[in-house]
Amino acid sequence: MPVVELHLIEGYGEEDKRRLGHALTDAVRFVVPAAPEGVVVMIHEMAPDAYFRGRNTKTPAPALPDPAEVVRSYLAAMEARDLDTARAMQGDGFTMFFPGTGPMTDLSELIDWARPRYSFVTKTYEGFDAMPGAGDTSVVYCRGTLSGEWLDGAAFSGIRFIDRFELLSGKITRQDVWNDMGEARGRA
Repeated sequence: MPVVELHLIEGYGEEDKRRLGHALTDAVRFVVPAAPEGVVVMIHEMAPDAYFRGRNTKTPAPALPDPAEVVRSYLAAMEARDLDTARAMQGDGFTMFFPGTGPMTDLSELIDWARPRYSFVTKTYEGFDAMPGAGDTSVVYCRGTLSGEWLDGAAFSGIRFIDRFELLSGKITRQDVWNDMGEARGRA
């Protein structure tokens, strides 16, 4: 039975500690074939005045937001066409790639690209997978199906998609989109 002990300076909320416990359990299970209940994670908290580094006490940094929740909120804002809220979730150097496009850096480019393709599109999510990326980057994949309406008013549904996001410091810096819309559009 793997046992992981984590020492934290007091100040993290219950949700932050829950996320840490889940992430550490998943990290162990990535290597060790143990059931979740077979992995023990113990979080020990200490008062800020009980921890010194360089002769000084330290205050804990705030926890980063859950990257999957950032992506979920971003996609909800995009679907609602709340572009200002979506832009606020983008980090410096944000870039997105959609099928058949080069890099786009502003949501207005995406709107212009989509305008001659369909009237609207909605997503049904089958899952979100978040993981560490290179360096300080987080990676989130979301997958599911697309539904909506072609320009001629015909409905479509069940079109597969996968989106991949990179986040840095809780902000989305890259979005890559793959879907079968081109194949479905050719049959419409």
